[in-house]
Amino acid sequence: MSTPSSMPKPNRSPATPAAYRWRGTGIFTLGSVSRGLAFIHQDDLSNAMNDALSRIIATELQARTEQVDAAIRLLDEGNTVPFIARYRKEATGGLDDTQLRQLESRLIYLRELEERRATILKSITEQGKLNSALEASILATQSKTELEDLYLPYKPKRRTRGQIAIEAGLEPLAETLWQQPQHDPQALAMQYIDAAKGVADAKAALDGARYILMERFAEDAALLAKVRDYLWKNAHLVARVSEGKAEEGAKFRDYFDHHEPLASVPSHRALAMFRGRNEGILQLSLNPDPQFDEPPRESYGEQLIADHLGLRLAHAPADAWRKAVVSWTWRVKVLLHLETELMTALRERAEEEAINVFARNLHDLLMAAPAGLRATMGLDPGLRTGVKVAVVDATGKLVATDTIYPHTGQSAKAAASVAHLCQKHGVELVAIGNGTASRETDRFYAEVQRQYPQVTAQKVIVSEAGASVYSASELAAQEFPDLDVSLRGAVSIARRLQDPLAELVKIDPKSIGVGQYQHDVSQSLLARKLDAVVEDCVNAVGVDLNTASVALLTRVAGLSRLMAQNIVAWRDANGRFTNREQLLKVSRLGPKAFEQCAGFLRITHGDNPLDASTVHPEAYPVVERILAKTEQSLALLMGNPDALRGLSAKDFTDERFGVPTVSDILRELEKPGRDPRPEFKTATFAEGVETLNDLSVGMILEGCVTNVTNFGAFVDIGVHQDGLVHISSLAHKFVDDPHKVVKAGDIVKVKVLEVDLERKRIALTMRLDEQPGESGSRRPMAERNGERARPSSRPTRHPQGRNERSASSSNSAMGDALAAALGKLKR
Repeated sequence: MSTPSSMPKPNRSPATPAAYRWRGTGIFTLGSVSRGLAFIHQDDLSNAMNDALSRIIATELQARTEQVDAAIRLLDEGNTVPFIARYRKEATGGLDDTQLRQLESRLIYLRELEERRATILKSITEQGKLNSALEASILATQSKTELEDLYLPYKPKRRTRGQIAIEAGLEPLAETLWQQPQHDPQALAMQYIDAAKGVADAKAALDGARYILMERFAEDAALLAKVRDYLWKNAHLVARVSEGKAEEGAKFRDYFDHHEPLASVPSHRALAMFRGRNEGILQLSLNPDPQFDEPPRESYGEQLIADHLGLRLAHAPADAWRKAVVSWTWRVKVLLHLETELMTALRERAEEEAINVFARNLHDLLMAAPAGLRATMGLDPGLRTGVKVAVVDATGKLVATDTIYPHTGQSAKAAASVAHLCQKHGVELVAIGNGTASRETDRFYAEVQRQYPQVTAQKVIVSEAGASVYSASELAAQEFPDLDVSLRGAVSIARRLQDPLAELVKIDPKSIGVGQYQHDVSQSLLARKLDAVVEDCVNAVGVDLNTASVALLTRVAGLSRLMAQNIVAWRDANGRFTNREQLLKVSRLGPKAFEQCAGFLRITHGDNPLDASTVHPEAYPVVERILAKTEQSLALLMGNPDALRGLSAKDFTDERFGVPTVSDILRELEKPGRDPRPEFKTATFAEGVETLNDLSVGMILEGCVTNVTNFGAFVDIGVHQDGLVHISSLAHKFVDDPHKVVKAGDIVKVKVLEVDLERKRIALTMRLDEQPGESGSRRPMAERNGERARPSSRPTRHPQGRNERSASSSNSAMGDALAAALGKLKR
């Protein structure tokens, strides 16, 4: 075993993520706190824990503890994030919905951690093995990973080789050889031969002793933390093609011989490699010693174990055996265990990033500009099966349907039908789905306009992602029970142009198709995140109480599906809602639900103009004070900036409504019912550019951003295959996050840099003066598509992760928070 100074120096890499940082075991603060809490009432103990959680989350959000305290209290009282963000700004100090979602997510994690911590403490206590040092360590950690490390030696498990060896009486042999290496292993082992106990010879005795120590060392939480930290910072992820799978897995060929630092693998590449492994094409592993061209005889991991155990080898008789123990501990126990764990951590990190990308894209798509109240024709393109036609009036009501066959020799008949429907129903917009036969249908409609000059409706290419899912859904069947399934998609295409948000909420967010490897991530986490995005978007825009569907109402803060159904049933039975107070007459919609939802539901042309605004009914008295001050009627004041310009929010505050709420009210009175979504715009695809074969390098085209990832943006340019603008081609300045430059739905001009017909890939740039291959920083096509990042050189040999902090400096934030909470209680 080499000495530390002679070992190769591993690479310096990005810092270990929080979940993989070791904080040391010499923690005494929480042990003292836990013993001090023994005399405190259970409710006070719960308050102390909440205070501790608040301090941790406040630090992470860079917010004040009082803000987080208030937000947690409001969430625990059953308030929704949209309601808290908009109507409880005084309490939370103005935390927005993004911060509140982060707070909510972190709160769930920390409470799950507390539940697991309690279970582990109970288990170890029942085993009679809990001591004060272990208890303090368990109470101090903020990481589920570290918590499981501490529990590992006490976790119930099936009988292992080490346990069998202990039962055979071999533990003294293991202890003696490890602590007193001057003994001859073979001679000492002869004393432990006992056939009745399964120890047939000296080799069996030495093997058993080795297993005892291997298992003991592999369950050392501090050791695991050190090695984990080293591997995360220095190991490389290695991908190789499985034998005989090269032809079958051609789409993964960029990873057939691939390696890169584990800590810096981008999420899209990680998920691509995991997909390749799941399909049996790739084999993934960790290389713990990437600084060597060939695997070394002795890994740096073995040196870490030896250093941690204080092992110094000379030429004692048992040193060769002790070295073998370390080597086996590394290869058979620690490396295999941590390789699995770190692969899981990499996958979870990649999934989290992919889910966040999906969520951002979904937000941008839902918040896309609505065309508004305009009669619209939806065309769901098809070749042999025909083009499905649906016309909806300005309110979205279906008024006509048809199926035409313009691409199978019946174009004249199809054109006459479209022209007739457009004129009869006053169609202003024609929404054409972007799927199969989209460009052909686009060309057909242009011919209709040439033949029938009176047809002036503007054509727009619309994403049809999810339309087929909606068509076959129970919701669509309820909405259009007598309409053929194939025609329902055309209705969805038309309506999503009028109001993307109102229509897309009817579709499972996962089916909308703006994700990055969305089928490879945790579906439960994805669903939770996307549901939150939909809820935030719906409540940011607001909902017309008298026209909203059940699907849309279900997404309003405070409303369940049953309540939404009851609202529609009340509306059907009694006619339009004329004021918000009538919501309290709806079955199962009580005061709490009313409080949460009322501000997000709009009633136009009702009894009270404020019911069409974002002003919550609880704040109507504030408006009355404003009216008294200005001596104006509500009808004259709303939408009159001149009358409101000289007013100060602080003049209308009281003990309940502070400056933030009153300021929001004044802004709403100035521009009542304003829509936060942008102005409606459309992209115009180039004539004659309909397939990949029509593209040529240097073309400048207009397109629509369909998806934004961590490595760039995909743009629909009308050739049935989105092109990629790599992050380095998004702008002339450095871009660290593509979402800062573009979002889904943006209309952009792009230039074609490269076309790969075989792999159906298009490289685009938004830097219109950029020439193909001119930038030294640009990557090859495969990598621009997010599929390759081989390191340009081998890592330098500098050690990482070997500094050890003293026990006195390792108290965690949780320990500090609980101590402060306890002090607060005692005062």
